[in-house]
Amino acid sequence: CSRWEEEKKEDGVKWMQLEHRGPYFVPPYEPLPKDVQFYYDGKPLKLSLATEEIATFYAKMLDHEYTTKEIFQNNFFHDWRKEMTSEEQEIIKDLDKCDFGEIHKYFVDKNEARKALPKEEKQKLKEEADKIQEEYGYCILDGHREKIGNFKTEPPGLFRGRGEHPKMGMLKKRIMPEDVIINCSKDSKIPEPPEGHKWKEVRFDNTVTWLASWTENIQNTLKYIMLNPSSKLKGEKDWQKYEVARRLKDVVHTIRAQYRKDWKSKEIKKRQRAVALYFIDKLALRAGNEKEEGETADTVGCCSLRVEHIQLHPQLDGQEHVVEFDFLGKDSIRYYNKVSVEKPVFKNLQLFMKNKDPGDDLFEHLNTTFLNKHLQDLMDGLTAKVFRTYNASITLQEQLKALTNPEDNVAGKLLSYNRANRAVAILCNHQRSIPKTFARSMQVLQEKIDTKKKQVEEAQEEVKKAEDEFKDTKDAKAEVNVEKKKKLLKRLEEQLARMNIQATDKEENKQIALGTSKLNYLDPRITVAWCKKFGIPIEKIYNKTQREKFAWAIDMAGEDFEF
Repeated sequence: CSRWEEEKKEDGVKWMQLEHRGPYFVPPYEPLPKDVQFYYDGKPLKLSLATEEIATFYAKMLDHEYTTKEIFQNNFFHDWRKEMTSEEQEIIKDLDKCDFGEIHKYFVDKNEARKALPKEEKQKLKEEADKIQEEYGYCILDGHREKIGNFKTEPPGLFRGRGEHPKMGMLKKRIMPEDVIINCSKDSKIPEPPEGHKWKEVRFDNTVTWLASWTENIQNTLKYIMLNPSSKLKGEKDWQKYEVARRLKDVVHTIRAQYRKDWKSKEIKKRQRAVALYFIDKLALRAGNEKEEGETADTVGCCSLRVEHIQLHPQLDGQEHVVEFDFLGKDSIRYYNKVSVEKPVFKNLQLFMKNKDPGDDLFEHLNTTFLNKHLQDLMDGLTAKVFRTYNASITLQEQLKALTNPEDNVAGKLLSYNRANRAVAILCNHQRSIPKTFARSMQVLQEKIDTKKKQVEEAQEEVKKAEDEFKDTKDAKAEVNVEKKKKLLKRLEEQLARMNIQATDKEENKQIALGTSKLNYLDPRITVAWCKKFGIPIEKIYNKTQREKFAWAIDMAGEDFEF
């Protein structure tokens, strides 16, 4: 019996013993050297320590797109001024007059110097980091020594956020021991706070799996120190998540029949629930929890859609009953999609939008609590999120079946895998901005391809020459030469084919983020089974960290695994 299947605990209890060292705190700020100066309005200005530290956050980001955005600049300047001394506030009134150039250069040079360190120096730094990892990066959980995921507190800096986040540029404050709640077992050696400090609180709560927590100051959300994904606890949780999604497979037909029936319900509340569920099922939309007004970015999910977020087209681009979605989803990522829906859905949407203003809720009788309660009645453990996991995993499995050609070489099969993974990422709307280096690296690859093409053409000529020579001489040596040249040509052609595949893959992938679905929505057993079936080394798909996270699946799944 593997460690994934040890003894069960009573409901709600996650551990009996939990002992750890507490978080590792980021070292204190080191002031800039005397000769690195900040200039205001062309004149050097000595800043107080707190003000200087925040200035370095901005200076480090000068070559980043963020610092060109007005909202980032305004948020930064506003928060920076709050931390200044009154004298500094009197002088520094305009961000445009601030010159961070020297500070920026200092950090760029420092970075370069670190990269250029001799091997033994780098080794020494690595050993220091390893020592910290050994001391703070592990805990004892029910007698097992388990790795902790993120044992360091986040360093202070400027908030970036994803997408066009309205809070970008705001000051992320330094986390102090006084902010931190510690969670461990009563009889364990309770972690010591750093000298001269004390914890906010020490708890002994074995119904949760976090080791420490604090509230971050920008979104007022709780941050946790958790176990590493490779730990037994997390592995089990991950496995359970996919098992719930697999159970949905057996009842999804019943659920679909039910929501179709509810499209015609006498109660508008039921109709709205049924249309929302159709979107969650068909388009893998997130449920969309209610949010505090003004607390975070204005992002929505299915239940919180407003009239302004959809447009109805009886006919569009040769399709009927088209719904055009356009809204900001989680992390301020835009969701834009035109979908042909079934006629009753279209009719219902017309009804829900009647006599409403753009800012009104589309599903005013619906919230996630009501929706998830209904889902729980349909299947134990079912929530809107399970649909995303289920639809993602089933899509991967079906696409792999459809796209994999057993005759292909490894590179060809991997392209098929990435294409299957892309289908899932598109379904889940996992986008990324085109990487800054994309054009350059594509150009480098294209140059390599051109060189290789030339080599192939030259090799073809060589083969032809060798064949002519053999025709003339009928000589054994000439015959061997023909074979040799043909072999070389074949090898070059294979290399060219591989490069072309790589270019295709890169191009198709430039705006799609594959990692999110790979780590969070796709049952790893599907991938493991596919690798075993087609003899693909697992490390071609999962890197070391991912292999550790999915150790349970690599142990469990044979090539016949069906999601």
